[in-house]
Amino acid sequence: MTVQEKLVKIDDGDGDGDGATIWVFAYDGFVPGPMIVCHQGDYVELTLKSAASNVLEHNIDFHAATGAMGGGELTKIQPGEKVVLRWRAVKAGVFLYYCAPGDEMTPYHVVHVMNGAVMVLPRDGLKDASGAPVVHDRAYYIGEQDYDLPRDTNGDWIQYEAAMDDYSDSLDVMRGLIPTHVVFSGRRGALTGDNAMTAEVGETVLIIHAQANRDSRPHLIGGHGDLVWETGSLNDKPATDLKTRFIRGGLAGAAMYRFRQPSTYAYVTHNLIEAIFLGALAHIKVEGSWDNKLMEQVLAPTAFKKLSRFCDVTLRPERPCRSNCCLRVQGDCPQSIQSTATGAQRFTMASPYQTSDFDQDV
Repeated sequence: MTVQEKLVKIDDGDGDGDGATIWVFAYDGFVPGPMIVCHQGDYVELTLKSAASNVLEHNIDFHAATGAMGGGELTKIQPGEKVVLRWRAVKAGVFLYYCAPGDEMTPYHVVHVMNGAVMVLPRDGLKDASGAPVVHDRAYYIGEQDYDLPRDTNGDWIQYEAAMDDYSDSLDVMRGLIPTHVVFSGRRGALTGDNAMTAEVGETVLIIHAQANRDSRPHLIGGHGDLVWETGSLNDKPATDLKTRFIRGGLAGAAMYRFRQPSTYAYVTHNLIEAIFLGALAHIKVEGSWDNKLMEQVLAPTAFKKLSRFCDVTLRPERPCRSNCCLRVQGDCPQSIQSTATGAQRFTMASPYQTSDFDQDV
């Protein structure tokens, strides 16, 4: 694995100026670093090199390893040097690795995308909540990255000529704890459009999600995590049927999704400000046949007749209206309730009403 310090663009801007760029410190040139996959009990031997053109000291700290700062104390190299490290994967799970030279250089390297993930599979494979073996058709690794990019006095992104030129400016932004970007796979839009992840209806997809620095809330709009190892411990019993999961900063987690409908699914962090404004958005394009038993558009969008000061309410038959129901407005609950062909009960209710009126169940 060779460390490369290189300039990359992380968004294309708004058309009024240059897009944002940053000098990244990339493991093997990837942003984020590649995911390493092994089995519990395996030995992992890594040759780490630093390109001669680099200017900084680098190393690697494996959360999956035991001892010597995860290997960080044994792998510090200067430009043009290499080191070989061997460690045993004694714990099953998904883990981070990153560069940790020490002191403020550690967060500086991490926010310059010098991080990646390791998946250590149980020797006998993944299991569901009942202990039965499970398999997946596809697997995707999503490295979530936060950036702290400096701007000039005009509000434009500052462009730097070489690695480390941004050091002082970057630390000033980092101390504010408010990132300028939160993205998947290194840049805004990296996993959307033509670069979207893909799957077929009926397939099971394993998604590994890592965040080296901040908490995240991965969420698949329109789907559920059938099996979820939220904290990344793959020997633990997985949670089931989660909509939003919580990835703590410094952790990686895994989730299996079985896709049941065709669609372009949005995969976001459910801090929607970060998803929409800062870039933490990906797409999964799923092809196949639509199943009306799961969802059906009963009526296409069409104009409706506006009723002045009244609204139509449908009550579920198993929970009929009571004379003291929460929909009491301008007096008692309407007494005239008619049964419909579907068995639901309908009535016309005076309007408007206040939120405070909703203080008990119907």
